[in-house]
Amino acid sequence: MSFPDISADLKAAMPDLRGRLLANESLGPLTWFRVGGPAQVLFTPADEDDLAYFLNHLPAEIPVYVIGVGSNLIVRDGGVEGVVIRLSPRGFGSVMAEGDTVRAGTAALDKRVAEAAAAANIGGLEFYFGIPGSIGGALRMNAGANGGETKDVLVEARGVARSGDKVTFSNAEMKFVYRSHGVDPSIIFTSALYRGIITDPEAIRARMNDVQQHRETAQPIREKTGGSTFKNPPGHSSWKLIDAAGMRGFRVGGAQVSEMHCNFLINTGDATASDIETLGETVRERVKAQSGIELHWEIKRIGVPAK
Repeated sequence: MSFPDISADLKAAMPDLRGRLLANESLGPLTWFRVGGPAQVLFTPADEDDLAYFLNHLPAEIPVYVIGVGSNLIVRDGGVEGVVIRLSPRGFGSVMAEGDTVRAGTAALDKRVAEAAAAANIGGLEFYFGIPGSIGGALRMNAGANGGETKDVLVEARGVARSGDKVTFSNAEMKFVYRSHGVDPSIIFTSALYRGIITDPEAIRARMNDVQQHRETAQPIREKTGGSTFKNPPGHSSWKLIDAAGMRGFRVGGAQVSEMHCNFLINTGDATASDIETLGETVRERVKAQSGIELHWEIKRIGVPAK
């Protein structure tokens, strides 16, 4: 499937744009599931100013989506109409530690931020070492693992509004809740400032090693997966509910519920986005029928089905 090419019109309306615009660019290779159709336009801004310029000049009726490293994302097989913005490590991937703080661009990997904090003897960010995503996704999802969450260490987040205005949010203004936040979803986060605690480096490394060991022994990290699929319902673990519903190893086409961890879906090699999403919905139905509890997606899904 392909969409009408609007990239030439956008370029003509934005003569000072420095980032790259690509028409009908495949998104599958940019996701960890390795599935999905094209973006009508894929835009990679040069930096925050370039992003602000682009959004300020983009017609309001054109939808905008943002992707990071694609670790917690399903792009549907028909692709994504409008503009998909991908923040590159070159423009948005810097990480700098100073005192007890770490400032990171939102294209920086969570793991890299944890490593930078550890190198500066800053404790409190070790949980990021086990999260397979980037800081932009961490802000949007209040990402957490191993007893820590983004809300515990964030000082402020900076971003760009749909109007092109640059905005900053304090921790309180982010209105964090479990795996979400209360900021306007059209905000594109560009950087984050964290504060930890100066800690003995051996203690930090020990906690990071514990995080890594847990991942390697409990999660299918070497598979094509999107990470944790469903949010944990209050008082319950999603994987236990899925297992109790008899869904461990269940397949739809080329998609399978992980044998290692039931809250992970994997592409066994030839899955489509439809296979993966259908599998997820089947899991939700079976869990609801078995336990009466409704699971909610943690993985973000964008785009349209194939025609």
